[in-house]
Amino acid sequence: MNITEKIMARAARKKEVVAGEIINAKVDKAMSHDNAGLVSKIFKSIGVTSVWDKEKIVIMLDHRAPANTIKTAEGHKSVREFIKTQGITNFYDIKEGICHQVMPEKGHVFPGELVVGTDSHTTTYGALAAFSTGIGATEMAAVWATGELWLKVPEVFKFEINGTLPAGVYSKDLILKIIGDVGADGATYKGCEFFGETIASLTLSERMPITNMSMEMGAKSALIPFDQQTERFYKEKGLDFKKARKMAQKRGVLKEKAENESEGTYEKSFKYNVENLEPQVACPHTVDNVKTVGKVEGIEIQQALIGSCTNGRVDDLEVAARILKGKVVHPEVRLLVIPASREVYLEALKKGLISTFLKAKAVVLNPGCGPCLGAHQGILAKGERCLATTNRNFRGRMGSTEAEVYLASPATVAASALTGRITDPREYLS
Repeated sequence: MNITEKIMARAARKKEVVAGEIINAKVDKAMSHDNAGLVSKIFKSIGVTSVWDKEKIVIMLDHRAPANTIKTAEGHKSVREFIKTQGITNFYDIKEGICHQVMPEKGHVFPGELVVGTDSHTTTYGALAAFSTGIGATEMAAVWATGELWLKVPEVFKFEINGTLPAGVYSKDLILKIIGDVGADGATYKGCEFFGETIASLTLSERMPITNMSMEMGAKSALIPFDQQTERFYKEKGLDFKKARKMAQKRGVLKEKAENESEGTYEKSFKYNVENLEPQVACPHTVDNVKTVGKVEGIEIQQALIGSCTNGRVDDLEVAARILKGKVVHPEVRLLVIPASREVYLEALKKGLISTFLKAKAVVLNPGCGPCLGAHQGILAKGERCLATTNRNFRGRMGSTEAEVYLASPATVAASALTGRITDPREYLS
């Protein structure tokens, strides 16, 4: 079996599974954010008095944090009351950050697990060798009640990525390139597994944009095997890295060597060499409308956004700060910087990154989703353009349906914030 099938077989408590098979899967962790209010309403209608496991449900408030409307405030209140009533132990209120950053940070994801979340970008946790996927509120209510879920074992695409990323080119550029090639629906309900020397060289933070945005080509899941980089992540976060390694080995998701790194069967295989990869930009109004930065260079922007669950970690902020240091944002551009979590924010403070952003006249916001989903903290007006490190650029995603959102790496966004137009970041990193 491939890695995806190994995890699904464990979840189904079977020796093996095959693509297309419907399984009754045992869930390891269940994550919800602000929409936990809706899930709790459905859960109550089922007639079950208590959740299946108080410690395996993780809830955080991040999408509209702090509350941006009375309706949101009431929704948050209902979530807090439900958590108290049920005695759910893992709750992170508005102070902690974005769910897809907080889940790995706080040790709620381990290799070989089945993790479900009421958010489409739950695929992010595949960077830690977990099968993680988004589900609906009704499905989640059933998981809260039973701890189980019907799933179809997906066919799997294999991506082999080799070569060294050029200076000024990042994993965000790589995944945008892949999405542009495969298409927005090219991997619908497929598992995606990523291998190769390029992937092996990436830190966990650099891998997360790849697993996060695989959803933008329709993927059901995205997986990277457990290796030294994964183990290093657990060590750095003060988590039980020995336990993580043992789990990875036992569950068949550990990659010891570069050779023979994958096994099992795949529906399709894709090979990339990144040696000549250029900075990429996803243009309105679909994520697969991807072009090299040179083809869109010069397009004026009014807003720039660095942050989100895709690119709001310390290394993302470091790259942006390197470009912005000693400079000032273009007078007609609003640069918003949003650390992905409180932990990231604190580290950025220690490193002096926040000071660099403020001196450059950027606006630093609290950890959360905010403008990414068009909730608040940076809504676009008619005719405005934003270049963002976020994961979606659908029409109306960040405000007006007559605004435009472009997606790029933190380096490209930072460089563009200085010039007031989409700019190749490599000239600022030489």
